[in-house]
Amino acid sequence: MIIVVEDDRGIRELVVYTLQNTGFKAMGCENAQELYTVLKTEKPQLILLDIMLPGEDGISILKRLRQNAAMKKVPIIMLTAKGAEYDKVIGLDSGADDYITKPFGMMEMISRIKAVLRRAEETNDDVVYAFHNIVLNVKAHSISVNGSAVEVTLKEFELLRLLMKNAGTVLTRDMLLENIWGYGFDGETRTVDVHIGTLRSKLGDSGELIETVRGVGYRIGNEV
Repeated sequence: MIIVVEDDRGIRELVVYTLQNTGFKAMGCENAQELYTVLKTEKPQLILLDIMLPGEDGISILKRLRQNAAMKKVPIIMLTAKGAEYDKVIGLDSGADDYITKPFGMMEMISRIKAVLRRAEETNDDVVYAFHNIVLNVKAHSISVNGSAVEVTLKEFELLRLLMKNAGTVLTRDMLLENIWGYGFDGETRTVDVHIGTLRSKLGDSGELIETVRGVGYRIGNEV
């Protein structure tokens, strides 16, 4: 079940209709109260959560869900207004797995949802990566810096895993988007840059190990 939390009835009904006609079970909620009522009986596969909601906004809902043990690992995609860069950063920092900027196409939405769900299901890799003072355990889905746990979102985890797996190699934005989000770079989205920024922040001083290669992409370290 995918739950769509959106106060605009037209958008909500269109998204639910599209999801249902693409093979997903889906339902809509108009506000936080409706969502919390549904969550008493349903454990969703994924939540599409609008930031601008009447009453309790999407960021507040996101933070509350991430504090709930049963909802901690449920993928959440935020719906944000065009140009709302601050909202995107806050959403990712609060535990969102991805964001979609309004207005958006239905096929783009489906592609993003499938990519997030695919990544959430890939749990059979038991590799442990280490670079300097950063250790990433794929099976345990954990990251530590100097032995202290670091809490990150699913997409941030996948970004760091891909960078550490290819330590010393520059990965372009195209490569990162294709491997982690499952779609190509359209020349406008700053999805990768925003995620890299929040990941660096969470890694503290070790975030400097993720280097920006101007005009190309990102890499972690010059040597394994």
